[in-house]
Amino acid sequence: MDIKGSVALVTGANRGIGRAFARSLVDHGAAKVYAGVRDPAGVTDQDLVPLRLDVTDHESVAAAAAAAGDVSIVINNAGIGGASTQLMDGTFDGARRAMEVNYFGTWAVSRAFAPILARNGGGALVNMLSLASWVGQPLFPGYAASKAAQWSLTDALRKALHDQGTLVVGVHAGFVDTDLSAWTDASKIDASTVAELTMDALTNDQFEVLADDETRRVKAALSEPVRAPEA
Repeated sequence: MDIKGSVALVTGANRGIGRAFARSLVDHGAAKVYAGVRDPAGVTDQDLVPLRLDVTDHESVAAAAAAAGDVSIVINNAGIGGASTQLMDGTFDGARRAMEVNYFGTWAVSRAFAPILARNGGGALVNMLSLASWVGQPLFPGYAASKAAQWSLTDALRKALHDQGTLVVGVHAGFVDTDLSAWTDASKIDASTVAELTMDALTNDQFEVLADDETRRVKAALSEPVRAPEA
């Protein structure tokens, strides 16, 4: 699809990967980019159009869809880590919140905007997923589970929206250099790199982005037999 002249919405666009997505869309010639955020006052980039949107609030999602009926690209980026839930102890509150934002929030936005994309020629729906979509994570099991669910949802949306001409893209990456990964000194990819790879996928009608070497390695290993964890 052609990004130039398009109208786009990015959820969670005020920082991190979301801000990189929004800037990249502008740089690639999008005519308008809505920044879907809970607090529009936090959007300081003059090239963006602030749009109040809480992906966990169905009334907020409906209002955003009513206000942004001209979009042809929707990027579901809003997400949280939910790392407060430990695998063997503590409450499930963080995991439930991660599922509510990452999975149900993406589902709600996709459901609300799918008819709009169809009305505007099909366009594209992009979901920001993770390497964790494919790997169980004892340190943050709630986040990993929500991303696995979101991957399944992305596949379902790809099949369901094909006939209306909507390109559905799943974006997978390992650690990205944002506030969400500030707790680890592991190797990280720049948010701008993730955004540019996604713009390439949109331009070339590709269904999936594997943003770094580790993500590509893990995806390729999905067909291998399950093995015991390394010591």
